Amino acid sequence: MNCEACQLKELEVESFEIREVLRCILHTIVFHRALGLIRPKDVDLELFEITYVQCGEIEVEKKIDEKIEQLITWIDKHPNKKCQICLSFYEVKTKQPSWFTNKIERSYWEQWHISLNVLLPTKPPIGKSHHSKLVVDPGEESEERSSRRTLLEQSLQEVLFQIIKFVNEKKDHVPPINDGVIYCPFEITFPSASDSTFGMDMLKRMLHSGSHPSMLS
Repeated sequence: MNCEACQLKELEVESFEIREVLRCILHTIVFHRALGLIRPKDVDLELFEITYVQCGEIEVEKKIDEKIEQLITWIDKHPNKKCQICLSFYEVKTKQPSWFTNKIERSYWEQWHISLNVLLPTKPPIGKSHHSKLVVDPGEESEERSSRRTLLEQSLQEVLFQIIKFVNEKKDHVPPINDGVIYCPFEITFPSASDSTFGMDMLKRMLHSGSHPSMLS
């Protein structure tokens, strides 16, 4: 199976912006690759004037949130470092077991690469909403931070358009819909120990699935 890959535009973020930025990007991708009947849910970002759509599936939201929290923990231990997040869609296939292969394997058909350049922590915004998310106190926001956030908002919008463009142009590799399936199985990976380990993990996945991704940026 042909595995398509999309490298999204790199975003420069502060640590407190990671959660909202990644929720927006990951949910947008999963929503646009949903295969079955879904219950779309509009979500307004608190830090940016952007609205995105979720599938409305609790399992999807929980899985994405768990991975984001794991990534934030990793970033806290590796400050001021670029990180690459990969969202991969796959099919589960059953094969005849042998000495070196499992009976069940994952066949990857699409990968999304999200790059974040995390800036050194500055004075965080003050206050929390009832959702326990950070919100900005306008009186505490510097002109420099406000200008940078405006640029980030524009870049995030460009990423969303990039996602929509990709899903509209790349459809032939999407597997057929099975009855009862709402969204395709997916996994989210990021550097857990070192960049080299992460690169080797991605190479193993491609070799294991027997597919070579074609890139579109």
